[in-house]
Amino acid sequence: MKVTFKILLVAAVVVLIYMCYRSIMAPIEFEQERGAREKAIIARLIDIRKAQIEYKNKYKVHAASFEELSRFLKEEKIPFLKKEGVLTDEQLEKGMTEKEAVKQGLIKRDTFWVIAKDTLFGPAFNVDSLKFVPGTTQPFFMDTASLVSGSGYTIKVFEASVTYDTYLGDLDKQEVANLKDVATKSNKFAGLKVGSLEEINNNAGNWE
Repeated sequence: MKVTFKILLVAAVVVLIYMCYRSIMAPIEFEQERGAREKAIIARLIDIRKAQIEYKNKYKVHAASFEELSRFLKEEKIPFLKKEGVLTDEQLEKGMTEKEAVKQGLIKRDTFWVIAKDTLFGPAFNVDSLKFVPGTTQPFFMDTASLVSGSGYTIKVFEASVTYDTYLGDLDKQEVANLKDVATKSNKFAGLKVGSLEEINNNAGNWE
């Protein structure tokens, strides 16, 4: 009987130690995994923003869908400036401008028209992956809108976003619920996004 009691006691201690360990490590592991996932997602959102800015430069509006944004990147050409040489400190001190240096043949500036994807991201970039949240098969939400500024100007805006549930849903449910609760109480978006359909924020990301 004493032996059985000792075995049960040891087992209970082991379970208690494990539970204490998990209570400490689980939040740490969650934050580590969250950080890794968000790093990849933020990089993708920055790429989307870069593409949308160039699209708007050409069409004066943002792309309303990833299909249209992908078409632009694959088919349309945008200017690429090739630079050879830079102004020296002496030239700058004399007040010489880059335009004057080009005219004098001291430096070179040539503009080429290159496929948008190659100019913005390089030839190896996979345009078709742009719409998907890294690590998932889920697409980002994306939409466009027109907002009126305080001075009465109409401003074209876009938003691309993904919720905590989408990219953290397979992790600890309580940790995800805690994140969503903090976002709700702070009146913030429960996830990651770039741009906004509700305010003019110069295409900022909510992590910036």
